[in-house]
Amino acid sequence: MRGQRLLFQALFLTLCGVGLAAAAEPVGQAVVIKTEVTGQAGPIEVNTSVHRDERIKTSQSGLGQFVFRDGTKLAVGWGSSVVIDRYVFDDSQSVRQLTIKAAKGTFRWVSGNSKSSAYQILTPAGTIGVRGTAFDFYVGPDGTTAVVLLNGAARFCGPGGCRQLQQRCDCVVAKPNGDMTSARQVDRDILHSLGNQRALPFLSGNQRLSGGLGMLGGCNMASLLPERSDRDRPPPPVAPAPQRQDPPQRQAEPQKERPHRPDMPHHDEPHHDKPHHDKPDRPDKHEGHGRHDDDGKPGNHGLDHRGHDHHHDGDGDRDDDHDNDRNHHRGRDFNRGR
Repeated sequence: MRGQRLLFQALFLTLCGVGLAAAAEPVGQAVVIKTEVTGQAGPIEVNTSVHRDERIKTSQSGLGQFVFRDGTKLAVGWGSSVVIDRYVFDDSQSVRQLTIKAAKGTFRWVSGNSKSSAYQILTPAGTIGVRGTAFDFYVGPDGTTAVVLLNGAARFCGPGGCRQLQQRCDCVVAKPNGDMTSARQVDRDILHSLGNQRALPFLSGNQRLSGGLGMLGGCNMASLLPERSDRDRPPPPVAPAPQRQDPPQRQAEPQKERPHRPDMPHHDEPHHDKPHHDKPDRPDKHEGHGRHDDDGKPGNHGLDHRGHDHHHDGDGDRDDDHDNDRNHHRGRDFNRGR
């Protein structure tokens, strides 16, 4: 009896050890940790291993980036909770099955080296089937799930049917009750429909990723930057005091060159060169005129002076004749006296 009891104890311990070893099997490790990310054993740090069946949680500002053994990448954003549900690894650096359960939060997934059929993501509203894919997805508090395709192809199936995501930035939104939208291009309005401006932080730029996870683009949503409630808002910038500026000085306009016109007498002011229109003309005087024009035109004094001189010459001739007559009579009287 005692020997059988010891045998059962040994078998029990062996089975427990195998179970603990299987439960503790590492399936990946953390490569980026920001703020607060916790696992089954407590806070997770960079290079900390993550294990199968381990639940990973992030704070309201937390961010964790993980790489699995087959190269699959998973980013876990703020306020998230996810469990690595099943992980079956083989010897060819790939997995036969990798299943995660996303309870809530924001995520980015990039497939690794395994077959697409090996990956499966479970959400409260349905299942995401991976087809060699990169995509973002969000799970709200009420289970509403939104999936945005970034590369490859994906398929979302829920109680309301299945939707194919085949074009980059295709989006589908599903609810646990089966309501589901058709696949369409994502835009900023999706944040309003989900009731959370931080629902897709990696697309909107609310949270930024490192390495290859951050090189997939934002589907034209990166220009919208929702406010982070977990961060203190910076004080508004102080506007500099306005500087007093002198009024601009008017530049003198260049004077236009006026066409040359002959000088004309002004009617309002007397002209010094010509007689005033209101005064009668006066005859020229002979005294004080040193200029004698000989062109004979009106206003010149040459001809007038010459006429004057000719008149005086005529008077001199008459005086000479008179003197000659007197001398003739005197001669006659002188001869008579002799």
